[in-house]
Amino acid sequence: MNTKTFLVTLGLAAGLAAPLAAADRPAGSTAVEVTYAEPEKFTDVQDSFGASERPNENYLRLLKEHLQRVGAKRLADGQRLSVTITDIDMAGDFEPWRSPQFQDVRIIKDIYPPRIDLTFQLTDASGAVIAEGERELRDLSFNMRSTGLPTNDSLRHEKALLDDWLRRELRRAKKS
Repeated sequence: MNTKTFLVTLGLAAGLAAPLAAADRPAGSTAVEVTYAEPEKFTDVQDSFGASERPNENYLRLLKEHLQRVGAKRLADGQRLSVTITDIDMAGDFEPWRSPQFQDVRIIKDIYPPRIDLTFQLTDASGAVIAEGERELRDLSFNMRSTGLPTNDSLRHEKALLDDWLRRELRRAKKS
């Protein structure tokens, strides 16, 4: 098989896989609902220094998809999780004083830990509330541990923070 035929076959297979996977789930249903409360007021969801006041929509979409995917795997049958993210401060910060070339480079240091504030509600299949509350997620040792996520993932520290929270929160909910 030549390279061109292989790439066409691969493209067709990838194009068919997504609809087939989606067919396994009822239309419009998701076990994890994620919303953002006033994302334009978030502390830092930017990809450069001095960027517009608007958060990077791609970052918000990627975090939402990650939370939905990982959260759905951890929920028991029939459970639903509703999460409202109220603030994000990404790991690292911009240090434009280094030089003009550094205004688009996020510097990752221990003094710039990731931070996510959220509210949530976990319900069972009948709609009864199992757990709810507000959480301020922090990881002051984020730079000293492996996340298990690719090092080229610019949101790996924020995703790891959400993964840790889901693991703790859903374990706690199962015990109660």
